[in-house]
Amino acid sequence: MWIILAFISAALLGFYDVAKKQALRHNAVPNILLLNTLLSSIIFLPVIIAGEFSLDWFSDTIFDIGPASQRAHLLIFIKSLIVLSSWAFGYMGIKHLPITIVGPINATRPVLTLCGAMLIFGERLNGYQWVGVVLAILSLYLLSRSSKKEGVNFAHNRWILCVAAAAIIGVGCGLYDRYIMYSMNAVFVQSWYTFYQFLLMSIIVAVLWWPKRHEQKFHWSWAIPMISILLTTADMAYLHSLTEASAMI
Repeated sequence: MWIILAFISAALLGFYDVAKKQALRHNAVPNILLLNTLLSSIIFLPVIIAGEFSLDWFSDTIFDIGPASQRAHLLIFIKSLIVLSSWAFGYMGIKHLPITIVGPINATRPVLTLCGAMLIFGERLNGYQWVGVVLAILSLYLLSRSSKKEGVNFAHNRWILCVAAAAIIGVGCGLYDRYIMYSMNAVFVQSWYTFYQFLLMSIIVAVLWWPKRHEQKFHWSWAIPMISILLTTADMAYLHSLTEASAMI
């Protein structure tokens, strides 16, 4: 079951990248990140309220989370910082690069995650999985060669470096997720980390964008709410897959 959930998450993240690209065409990165975290928080606000006040709105469902310890909230806050850092780099990269370049670079994350999973969690791959890893590395090499013909130099393009940084931080987040999901409820993690991200982005936007709001005007796009919907659904599938003991990060 965890493999099916992982594939669902991956497919939704593909559409999520397209929505990001569209939303960022005429908007500043902090604005879209703030709205993304705001809408995601609104989706989970009833879950948080029911859990904190022990209400029976979602009893006997996966959304029945209940309160948690301060340590649990600290671990989730750390996750929020990691994810937000990855998003900031990733959004800046996808705003200035063709999605046909960003997508394949993001697709190499499993290769880096594999190294961490083998070193930290002792996971091992079979022969077919190793073939997939080799193909992913080869694809990235061929992509870098072909992109030079389009004027995108992987080694000297700062937006490529942003996407690479997002991928590396994302790998760290994936390994961290595996660690915290051993003992936490998936919906609890998702609902609270979106809330903490909204608080963090509110501070960032107030400092970075608000003073320049007349220079960087906001343009509405239906791709903006689609970002939150697609990401929320993808994260839910992903985090629930990690709760299975047999799941491989």
